[in-house]
Amino acid sequence: MAQHQDATERRKARVRRAIRSTANGRPRLSVHRSSKHIYAQIIDDAKGVTIAAASSLEKDLRGSLKTGADVAAAQAIGKLVAERAVAAGVKDVVFDRGAFIYHGRVKALAEAAREGGLNF
Repeated sequence: MAQHQDATERRKARVRRAIRSTANGRPRLSVHRSSKHIYAQIIDDAKGVTIAAASSLEKDLRGSLKTGADVAAAQAIGKLVAERAVAAGVKDVVFDRGAFIYHGRVKALAEAAREGGLNF
């Protein structure tokens, strides 16, 4: 178990290091995926604040989603976080997939966020 956590932390650090070098002041769209839910945040690292956030735990979405752990939920969260970011005045972001591979729910969230108006 400890070896898995170490590998996950190294992978996350590697991705964040690459993002930091190419961000050029843009906020990052950070994604976290658990076995039951998916979460997304737009974070301004320069100021240390979260600009917009969405997750499958929100009461508005819980009724409309079958589960928080499928591609449909990821698409809904992607559209919602993009909508909230555009309302806050953010259009350009960098995508932070964390330690997760760009596939399945993470990819669905990213594509929905692009459709919602975010550029990355």
